[in-house]
Amino acid sequence: MPDIITIGESMVMMVADQSDSLQFVTNYSRKIAGAESNVAIGLARIGHSVGWLSALGQDPFGTYIRNTIRGEGVDTSQVSFSSDYQTGLLVKELNEIGDPLVLYYRRGSAASKITPEALNEDYFVNAKLLHVTGIFPALSSSCLDTVFEAIAIAKRQGLLVSFDPNIRLQLWSKDSARETLLQIAGMSDLILPGIAEAELLLGTADWERVAAFFHELGNQYVIMKNGPDGAYHSTSNSDGSYEKGYQKGFRVNRVIDTVGAGDGFAVGVLSGLLEGVPLADAVVRGNAIGSLAITVRGDVEGYPTRGQLDAYIAHHARNT
Repeated sequence: MPDIITIGESMVMMVADQSDSLQFVTNYSRKIAGAESNVAIGLARIGHSVGWLSALGQDPFGTYIRNTIRGEGVDTSQVSFSSDYQTGLLVKELNEIGDPLVLYYRRGSAASKITPEALNEDYFVNAKLLHVTGIFPALSSSCLDTVFEAIAIAKRQGLLVSFDPNIRLQLWSKDSARETLLQIAGMSDLILPGIAEAELLLGTADWERVAAFFHELGNQYVIMKNGPDGAYHSTSNSDGSYEKGYQKGFRVNRVIDTVGAGDGFAVGVLSGLLEGVPLADAVVRGNAIGSLAITVRGDVEGYPTRGQLDAYIAHHARNT
């Protein structure tokens, strides 16, 4: 059984091979996309035991996604295949300046039809952490119910619950997102919003207010990502005190693809916490993986092995 469990949709991703409007692009490269499977792959690549729960279409794209994720060392035994619904599709523009245009074709996908009955509590028994995002519950009411049930199981089994809001306004309205994501945040032990996400959820990006709100809501760990500049972090202690700090980001000379950086950041933070390092050091690890992610094309292609990660952090420490 894995130490870390995550649940969510992964899609086949067609990435434009030329930097042009998608209206004129004729050639694409096939990859996979999915925030939760990105995190699973990143954690497995640095040596953690990870399981990914999902549903895919009984089609060539579904097989490709399952085989790719399984080939990275992620357990896919809890992935089901549907003959009634297809695997989701994502098309991404090639853009080296800012975030690329992304088009989703996922309505009615196999993953959007997942229900709580797909969860096997025995699978959670020896795990240590459940990681969820705000993308999967936006897909359908049954996906939302499944997230709630997964968190309930995790709590019964004593798992830490990590939550990345990962807000996608293509999937729901601001009001619906705010209401639901704050509900999930109240069930979580660790929350990882970006500055814009904190502002959408709380109406402020002031770090002190953000940290105070989420600690009051019940989160032991609060981390607010500040893009390439780094991240704020706060830990609530059993005596009521807080340990707060800020870790600067890693400088990148050339940005190739920004998608996957936030998931890479989560990989670093979660791996650090699972290994018992201080939150500040876990955030440094998150900054490192996030910066590596944006130096290559693709969501997960830049995620390092353990040896590469350690060497990268050591090199950065020597040169700053």
